[in-house]
Amino acid sequence: MREIFKRVEEDGEVRIEVCLDAKESSEFNPWILSVFIKYDSYNDAEDGLDEFFETKESLIIALEHDEKTKYVGNRLVGEWSELYFYSQDSKGLEAKVANILKPTKYMYEANVVKDAAWEFFDFNIFPNDLELCLMQSQKIVEHIQDEGDKTELVREVEHYASFETPTQKQRFIESAEKNGFVFKADIEDEEMQHGVALVKEHNLDSIELAKVVSQIHELIKLENGEYELWSTTLEE
Repeated sequence: MREIFKRVEEDGEVRIEVCLDAKESSEFNPWILSVFIKYDSYNDAEDGLDEFFETKESLIIALEHDEKTKYVGNRLVGEWSELYFYSQDSKGLEAKVANILKPTKYMYEANVVKDAAWEFFDFNIFPNDLELCLMQSQKIVEHIQDEGDKTELVREVEHYASFETPTQKQRFIESAEKNGFVFKADIEDEEMQHGVALVKEHNLDSIELAKVVSQIHELIKLENGEYELWSTTLEE
């Protein structure tokens, strides 16, 4: 399953495509292949984008053909599109890359190194906990938009959190209330122990939602809790 998100790093904003299920093969694939292709994918014409994406998919298909190599993600950094693969064996990978990319107009670099612990994937490709929450939040927004709701409307939104102890939960509630959230209810069930629902009024615009989710996520993590996302009612 491929998902896309953005991350701000020292050199600016990076657009990342990640295969969330990639680590299912991690114990069998200790070698990381990186393929850097020079291409300004943001500024070129649409037909140029189509051509580039076709080249990218052709490369992925060729490398995954023998099922010994797994495409795990893509980082767009400036003029470079960085594609990453993990493989059972390092032999022949660069030759396969050359077979696809040498006939094209693109400048490229390819390199294979050992990364049995998948450290590069964990730190540079896979989303962190907050990024995962923001990705899941965006999916909720898309479902709401499919129902014809307008994200710019301010409405009451319920945010959920769970904790290991009642003390952690209480400290979180006190901190959240100081930051504009309102306690609504305790939640105790099989799926959520020491859970709580809080309410805050805001719209579902991507910038505003990211701001609220980031804020409550930080407060929850201060008490070692888990953010259980949010819900709201559809506006007529």
